[in-house]
Amino acid sequence: MSTFASEVFSGTMKSEQRTGSHEVIDASATWLANAIRAKQVSSEEVVRAFLQRIEQVNPKLNAVVQLRGDAAIAEARAADKMVRAKKAYGPLHGVPFTVKDSYDTAGVISTAGLKGRVSFVPDTDATAVARLRAAGAILIGKTNTPELTLAFETNNLVYGRTNNPYNLERTSGGSSGGAAAILAASGSPFDLGSDTGGSIRLPSHYCGVAGLKPTQGRVPRTGHIISFDGPHQSLTHVGPIARYVEDLSLLFPILLGPDGIDPAIIPMPFGDPNKVDLKKLRTAFFIDNGDVPATAETRAVVKEAAKKIADTGSIVSEARPEPIAEAYNFYVSILWADGGAWARRLLEKTGTHEALLEARLSQFKPIPISDYTALLERWDLFKSQMLRFWQHYDVLICPVNAHPAIPHGTTYQGRNLAAYGYTMAFNLTGWPSTVVRCGTSPEGLPIGIQVVAPPWREDVSLAVAQHLQRELKGWSRAPTL
Repeated sequence: MSTFASEVFSGTMKSEQRTGSHEVIDASATWLANAIRAKQVSSEEVVRAFLQRIEQVNPKLNAVVQLRGDAAIAEARAADKMVRAKKAYGPLHGVPFTVKDSYDTAGVISTAGLKGRVSFVPDTDATAVARLRAAGAILIGKTNTPELTLAFETNNLVYGRTNNPYNLERTSGGSSGGAAAILAASGSPFDLGSDTGGSIRLPSHYCGVAGLKPTQGRVPRTGHIISFDGPHQSLTHVGPIARYVEDLSLLFPILLGPDGIDPAIIPMPFGDPNKVDLKKLRTAFFIDNGDVPATAETRAVVKEAAKKIADTGSIVSEARPEPIAEAYNFYVSILWADGGAWARRLLEKTGTHEALLEARLSQFKPIPISDYTALLERWDLFKSQMLRFWQHYDVLICPVNAHPAIPHGTTYQGRNLAAYGYTMAFNLTGWPSTVVRCGTSPEGLPIGIQVVAPPWREDVSLAVAQHLQRELKGWSRAPTL
């Protein structure tokens, strides 16, 4: 972490360090929101700084696919006028942000990586986007995603491939790969991701930023390309991505709660992460999911994270929910039980007749309905067996993936795809999980870890992740950019 970033996180910045575009673009959304309200920096200055940074780094990354330059600057000027007039404003007043292109954004092309939507301009924002804007945030651009968000590498036939800012020959992950890449490169303070099998957490790990996959049923999926009406809608979660865990804690309460449209959202309260007593937590960790072993460096980072939690006085034990070893195979069986018919319907609905996804769909065959109902029964049993783990523990620390970012085009080689079972397990259960960078590979690539908590206990997950970020440095801007 840079000196500035460290001071932003700890709240000890000196006034002379608060000016200049370099400092602004490294700041947390939390600090930016406070500074704009206090007139220490203007919204227009902040928006211009991030737009300039995108212009500088995006040719190498291909992370931002649509920009709202003039419109965003106009909104920033209006936000500054409100501050001068001391008018009411929200918790994100004047703070810029980007949004994954799988979300509808009013007046801005929203493709979800699909050729059939290259000219699609929604009339309304997705619910989660609308909530961020209502809180005062200013949309500056859309970030790249694979077709229908259904890939662990960010590539499509509309915008092409997104690169990892720490090594341009490596993938930024998927499906929130554009979001994580531009955040890591200081081109945006936060983004809105989605996660059906690891799509918030994997790019956060690969790009060294922080991401939260909430409990299933927390945030409406209205206006997302995979919405609430799909056959496996319970796998898909909406959540924030940022560079600092404190920003996840700021953003999450803004996003959660029913919208009267998504029928699966439950109005559960959100606890305060600052009130979680770490020393009272019963902490478990594991370094191997029993299917694809993690690299030696990944195992070492998880162990170091566990040690940092033990140092708080928490009782820490090495343990894992045993069903997790079968998560990958089980997840794939569930997702593609109909042979990919549900995904083809989405492609047809958007008028997409050519997609990279089609080659993958052809390998899946539908199973008989009797086998499918048996699979659903097995899913409930899987969730029940996993849930028993929380009888003995309050939080779980584990790898996000078996390895750091891999070279482009290698996801389907060897057992690389099965390595995503580390994240898929918690889509199957619907548990909350926060990813935070805790280390670096020998190649200079970020290594994140997952902090998993019981259902509805995002406060625990965020509190532990916040502590680990403070102790283990967290995000650090890619030196090559």
